Amino acid sequence: MSKDRLIAAVGAAAAALLTVQVPRFEGMVLRGYVDPVGVVTACAGHTKTALLGRSYTRAECEQFLTNDLAQHAQGVKACISRSMTTGQSAAFVSIAYNVGVSKFCNSTITKKFNLGDVQGACAEISRWTYAKGKLLPGLVKRRATERAMCEGNY
Repeated sequence: MSKDRLIAAVGAAAAALLTVQVPRFEGMVLRGYVDPVGVVTACAGHTKTALLGRSYTRAECEQFLTNDLAQHAQGVKACISRSMTTGQSAAFVSIAYNVGVSKFCNSTITKKFNLGDVQGACAEISRWTYAKGKLLPGLVKRRATERAMCEGNY
């Protein structure tokens, strides 16, 4: 079961945060649509098998979300070499879910965190507010929440 995989990867508290916060920022659209940067998306940010115009049930969307979060959590765990708090784990998986594991793992956020500069890593989150060169207000709000989680203020 994917929920068990997610909990195993990040812990129950971070899994609970993720399953609430990610849909809050991604939205929950029960059909395939084109997102602001031109990617066919469905449900709460699911892209892997999303089909433009197809309808999805809430149960399908919840399954996509837990599967996708578990997969992204594994990717984050593979590139973070230090232990993380619940908030840091939730913040990093949320970012990776939004931008992709590869971009997250190659980011200054990850480099600073792995070097022990936790404050600097959390501060870097606020810089990830652009998509295709355009400042997106939704990303500003999302990153503020992720930074607060990273800093232990959420």
